[in-house]
Amino acid sequence: MKPLLQVNHVSKAFESGSFLKKTRHNAVKDVSFTLHKGEVLAIVGESGCGKSTLARMIVNLVDPTSGEILLDGRAISRKPRDRKAVAKEIQMIFQDPFETMNPNHRILDVIGRPLQLHGEREDIRKRVLELLQKVGLAPAEDYIDKYASQLSGGQKQRVMIARALGINPRVLVADEPTSMLDVSIGIDIMNLMLDLKNDYELSLIWITHNLGSARYMSDNILIMYGGQVVERGDTEQIIANPQHAYTQTLLDASPNPWRRREE
Repeated sequence: MKPLLQVNHVSKAFESGSFLKKTRHNAVKDVSFTLHKGEVLAIVGESGCGKSTLARMIVNLVDPTSGEILLDGRAISRKPRDRKAVAKEIQMIFQDPFETMNPNHRILDVIGRPLQLHGEREDIRKRVLELLQKVGLAPAEDYIDKYASQLSGGQKQRVMIARALGINPRVLVADEPTSMLDVSIGIDIMNLMLDLKNDYELSLIWITHNLGSARYMSDNILIMYGGQVVERGDTEQIIANPQHAYTQTLLDASPNPWRRREE
């Protein structure tokens, strides 16, 4: 089956320092993978390993230094006028819901403005109510006119999921969306995202430092260390028989109280 998304030999280097003496930091080094329709791929690694930089390249927020990213076999355009079209297909859910929405904006505006930007012509309020209901904020009328500052962390993350879903993307990139939440709330969010993945026939990239959550969520895993992929494969096979020492270290540091939910 043809991949929906292909990442081919992607690297990203950042430069710092003065004009006379610059330092080059290779955040991502020659990463390749494919993502198929309906697949959940976990990208796992410690802070600073390059996984968030990779995510931002996938959603067109950061340009790669080299390599290419293809959607439906066509290279993603980096031209400013084409970024909107890419956003229509690939949406991102960020780690910290407290930083990703203006606390002085109403939930109607947080979810509704992207809909307007992408050409929604129907009743915006009605559509936002539907999305709130879909992500478990019910009754939706109790939330739509609240300000972001009035919501808890878990409620805010559900709003961000609703905002990402609103324009009907085919790929969701979730960058540690549960790391700022209590464990029980985080599990609720993971269950919600698995349900939405099935309902909307989404492909999902799940970025985490925790092999426990990766196992719960994903079909396949990439392990990143120092900007590179050091191990990849079927989730259960890697958990059962890790080949790289760093994977074993992550496994030892990630107690897994959850069993993979049955499909």
